[in-house]
Amino acid sequence: MTSEKPPLTIRLVGPRGFCAGVVRAIRIVEAALERYGAPVYVRHEIVHNRFVVKTLEEKGAVFVEELDEVPDDAPVIFSAHGVPKSVPEEAGRRELHYIDATCPLVSKIHREAERHFAAKRHIFLIGHDGHPEVVGTIGQLPPGAIALIQTVEDAQQVEPPPGRELSYVTQTTLSVDDTADIIGALRLRFPDMHEPKREDICYATTNRQAAIKAAVPGADAVIVIGSQNSSNSNRLVEVAKAAGCSRALLADGVAEIDWDALADTRILAITAGASAPEALVEDVVQACREHFDVTLENWIDTLETVKFKLPRELAV
Repeated sequence: MTSEKPPLTIRLVGPRGFCAGVVRAIRIVEAALERYGAPVYVRHEIVHNRFVVKTLEEKGAVFVEELDEVPDDAPVIFSAHGVPKSVPEEAGRRELHYIDATCPLVSKIHREAERHFAAKRHIFLIGHDGHPEVVGTIGQLPPGAIALIQTVEDAQQVEPPPGRELSYVTQTTLSVDDTADIIGALRLRFPDMHEPKREDICYATTNRQAAIKAAVPGADAVIVIGSQNSSNSNRLVEVAKAAGCSRALLADGVAEIDWDALADTRILAITAGASAPEALVEDVVQACREHFDVTLENWIDTLETVKFKLPRELAV
C-alpha cells in the first residue's frame, strides 16, 4: 500500500535570481579564465553565493580577501560589490593586472558620492556596517566625509558638521520600505538635504521585493534561495515576513530546508536572491516533488531586460 503525497502549490516568484550586475561579474571571471588561463585571483567573493563561488573555483578562480595574497604575475578581479580606492591604488603600485567587476549601479553610487564631496557636502550613507559595498563606498572619499546611517535611530541622532550642506546615498541592496523610513527621518531633521535624482536601491532589489510582496498573501511559507551573507537575499526574507508570512526562510539550497517544518504547507512561494542561480531553484522544486504532489504557478511581477557590457579587454 502506498501513501499519497500531500498536495502543494508552488508559486514560482519572478523576477528572481541573477541580476544584470551578477551576470556581468560572473562572466568577467569566466572570460578572464578563458583569456589568461588559471589561476585568476578574485578579491573577495565575486558575488555572495557559495554555489557560484565553488563553481568558479572548480574552473580555476582563487578567492582571496586582500591583495597581498595575489602573486605579482597573476591577474586579479575586484568583486561586484566594489572596493575602496586604496585597492586599485595598491594594485597599480604593484603593477598588478587588475579587472574591476564592480556592478555599474554600485559605481554610480561612488560617482554620486564624489560629486557631493566635490560640492563640499557632508554625505550620509544608508547601509549596513561592514558590508563590502558599504566599505567600498566609504573608501571612495577621505575619512570623515561619509557618515553611515543604519537605522531610523541613527538618522534621529546623527550630528553632521555644522554649517555644511548635506546629502545622502544608499547601499543598493537594502529593504525599500526600511530605507524609506530612514530617509523620512533624515528629511524631518534636514529638509534641505540633497537627494539622488533616482533612488540608489537597484532595480533588481526593488523588483524582487515587490514580487515577493505580491506573492505572499495566501502563502503558508516562503523559501528564499540565497546565501547567509547575501544582503539582498536576507532582505527578501524580511520583506516576506513584514508582508504577513511568518514562515519565511533563507536556504542556500535543498540541504538547508527543514521538510518537517513544511509538512502542513499547502501554498509555498519560492524566490531567489539576485546572486542565486536558477539551478538551485530547480533543485528545490524537484526536492519538493519528492515530498508533495506539486502544482506549479508562475507569479511574474515584472520582466527584466537590463544587460551590462563586459570590460573592453574581455569583450568578444
